[in-house]
Amino acid sequence: MTVTIYDVAREAGVSMATVSRVVNNNPNVKPQTRKKVYEAIERLGYRPNAVARGLASKKTTTVGVVIPDISNSIFAEVARGIEDIANMYHYNIILSNADKKKDKEIRVINTLLEKQVDGLLFMGGVVTEDHLAAFQTASIPIVLCGTVDDERKIPSVNIDHEQAAFDATQLLIDNGHRKIAMISGSLQDPANGYARYQGFKRALDNANIPLPEEYVRVGNYRYDSGIEAMNYFLELEDRPTAVFSATDEMAIGAIHAIQDQGLTVPGDISVMSIDNINMASMVRPLLTTVAQPMYDIGAVAMRLLTKLMNKEQIEQPQVVLPHSIMKRNSVAHL
Repeated sequence: MTVTIYDVAREAGVSMATVSRVVNNNPNVKPQTRKKVYEAIERLGYRPNAVARGLASKKTTTVGVVIPDISNSIFAEVARGIEDIANMYHYNIILSNADKKKDKEIRVINTLLEKQVDGLLFMGGVVTEDHLAAFQTASIPIVLCGTVDDERKIPSVNIDHEQAAFDATQLLIDNGHRKIAMISGSLQDPANGYARYQGFKRALDNANIPLPEEYVRVGNYRYDSGIEAMNYFLELEDRPTAVFSATDEMAIGAIHAIQDQGLTVPGDISVMSIDNINMASMVRPLLTTVAQPMYDIGAVAMRLLTKLMNKEQIEQPQVVLPHSIMKRNSVAHL
């Protein structure tokens, strides 16, 4: 038999209203009474009904998180930041993987909204018209985490992806490189793809360095596409002396492709990237990369969402966090 609040009240010798106040951490309960109720709860093994409490308060204290690729370590770090702040503010998390597929993302968003979550965090990926249509049906706050919508209407937490790519490319230029290729992400992706390509291109333009068409390959952010793109560059008659990758995972693929051909990094080709995932400091040579504060992106996004859910004043809905360059061993000075 399911233990009810009535059973707890009878066991403790108090009213159901008193049990409700104890369960909901209401301070207006005498310490001795609170102790009696907790002892009764423990003896009976009572678990408060979260659904019933949600119906009564019109809050579920639950936040939905849409993650594009649960196998990607960079999103795991963001999720950790989200969870820590959620716990701090007594929210539960429903984490849903969307496999980087738009149709699944829309389906996941609608499913989370049906579960009456109090807020939604959409992590990474392209925000399309279909996404915006799904968001507009929601009566709850939404925060974008690691991406932006084109019109910057939805609150978001990011780094300046274009400036990060500019700084990465500038480091290669400052080390004497003039033949610089890029393994880009999708140019339909406003943050990790298009913005990083624009930063790369701006750095080359500022230094009057030409960019041959064959020096840009589009990958899917994953290891195998880094190998594929690097193998293409290695077959060029005038191959680059340096490669800038839009993500660390593709950069690690590029390093291994270079080494598989009997060449060295950075002796033959330098490799530079963005993200600073854990593997960047495990691969050999250690990968020089621009560090995104992934934990902080998740933590700040969750804190921003808590403010919106509690209708607090928001001074800056579009938050841009600082990035930094981690100089390691994958870039040579010419």
